[in-house]
Amino acid sequence: MKIIVITGPSATGKTGLALQYAEKYNGELVNFDSRQIYKKLDIITGKDKGIISNFKFQISNSIWLYDLVDPKEYFSSFDYVKQAITIIKDIIVRKKVPILVGGTYLYLYHLLYKIETENIPPNNDLREKLNGKVVSILQQKLKKIDQKLFESLNESDIQNPQRLIRKIEIASFYKKKGAKVPVKMKFLFSDFFKDKDIEFIGLAFKNRGDILKAIKIRVDKRLKEGAIDEVKKLLDEGYGEHDPGMKTIGYQQIIQYLIGEMTKQQAIDEWTRKEFQYTKRQLTFMKKDPHISWRVI
Repeated sequence: MKIIVITGPSATGKTGLALQYAEKYNGELVNFDSRQIYKKLDIITGKDKGIISNFKFQISNSIWLYDLVDPKEYFSSFDYVKQAITIIKDIIVRKKVPILVGGTYLYLYHLLYKIETENIPPNNDLREKLNGKVVSILQQKLKKIDQKLFESLNESDIQNPQRLIRKIEIASFYKKKGAKVPVKMKFLFSDFFKDKDIEFIGLAFKNRGDILKAIKIRVDKRLKEGAIDEVKKLLDEGYGEHDPGMKTIGYQQIIQYLIGEMTKQQAIDEWTRKEFQYTKRQLTFMKKDPHISWRVI
């Protein structure tokens, strides 16, 4: 076995299972959660530091792409892939097992599969027309051109006008050819191993009701752990709602509460709703990957 991938929505026990596999197979963890990439975003992103602290291996040498960048820094899936490839190949060369764990399927997809949109040239006329448009307009335009492509995006992409414009550019390119954006999958690491050498594990709840219940419990737990104080501290340190890391679900809603745009309950309800929507989008995208073997928890 050359590589293990563990994915699924929040609160399914991905980190715990990944640590068990690391001990069993002499592995090292490689995070692909776009929210846990950021430093200082601990409570709301659900970093399982309690579980990780019990990890028997040397933490600094066994867990990668975790607490990596400052919340003010923009970090794309391209940035992720560039760093992850180097780390994974190094783990393999050292004859250990890379164990990829996280819930941001876009990162995983771009890491493991060759994307056939990278060589699409910029459409400057289209960009000029779209620059300055509000996010909601860009979202609707992308949905109209390619609903499936829109559903594949993570929350950060959906709220980022530059990334939305690029997706519209890609979707428009294929629309002119009478086609949808291709979803053909070809392993990026084919020079190291074949797809049969990858074990894909997807952890999922039995039904949507269980997902919503787990999210409500998780949000309540994070609030009790000090989510609001975490956001206050970040704001005091000079971080703002428009910083890339702070655009994460939970932080945005609590900021709105702290500046008086929402009541506390409205912020909690909106946080829960956004988490639920994000989880459904991720699952929709993941379910299209035939390599993932699902386990119902």
